[in-house]
Amino acid sequence: MTTKAPTFTQPLQSVVALEGSAATFEAHISGFPVPEVSWYRDGQVLSAASLPGVQISFSDGRARLVIPTVTEANSGRYTVQATNGSGQATSTAELLVTAGTAPPNFSQRLQSMTARQGSQVRLDVRVTGIPTPVVKFYRDGVEIKSSPDFKILQEGDLYSLIIAEAYPEDSGTYSVNATNSVGRATSTAELLIQGEEEAVPAKKTKTIVSTAQISQTRQARIEKKTEAHFDARSLTSVEMIVEGAATQQLPHKAPPRMPPRPTSKSPTPTTAAKAQMARQQSPSPVRQSPSPVRHVRAPTPSPVR
Repeated sequence: MTTKAPTFTQPLQSVVALEGSAATFEAHISGFPVPEVSWYRDGQVLSAASLPGVQISFSDGRARLVIPTVTEANSGRYTVQATNGSGQATSTAELLVTAGTAPPNFSQRLQSMTARQGSQVRLDVRVTGIPTPVVKFYRDGVEIKSSPDFKILQEGDLYSLIIAEAYPEDSGTYSVNATNSVGRATSTAELLIQGEEEAVPAKKTKTIVSTAQISQTRQARIEKKTEAHFDARSLTSVEMIVEGAATQQLPHKAPPRMPPRPTSKSPTPTTAAKAQMARQQSPSPVRQSPSPVRHVRAPTPSPVR
């Protein structure tokens, strides 16, 4: 496996503790090989000898320091350092010990927002309280744990949830709960992540036609026009040939040879045919009796004697 320098997926958070109560620092660390962890207060190494009763542990990437009963002398800057063969990383936070108490209060609440898919989203709140409130982020009622995709950071009284790369499924109702020994406070807001398809107006997508489709349509129209043009020219040529042939045969006095039956245009009808057609088309034809013919018998010649 490739070596990896230590990194903090969840850094230390500052703590305000009531005198006589417990104070806990916690950080999440990744790296390979597994880093070695050391704790410092104001630059001095912390151990059971230097701080009686302190509890230090590191397991499954989680480094913890617990002071069971704090006093004002325990106030200061606490640092955790992680080291392996590939590098080193540190995280620092403050411990403030006080005699007073105060319930959690949001000086800056969550704000609803809309963001584009793939962008980074940051949700910030500012919370005060004595002892220091435990702050947790939720989406649709499910707690969000700090990870490479969802980072939870603290800088003094500023708490932030950072979504490294937002997607539409990250949309929802986000809330922050702040709790200490004397009270609880909640802030809620809506987050909407727009997908890529929502960025393009629907009307434009309906009118998009590819260049290949346009070319195919134009080619089909040209082929149809060309076929119609050649069909018209072929029909005209046949008619001209037939008409020409009929015209050349009319001047013959002798009975011409029987021409082939024309395919496109019939020859001019004869007089008899016209008369026959007229009788057929006449609304009330009058039947004419043929003229009577007298049969005259020729004189019988006298026999010659």
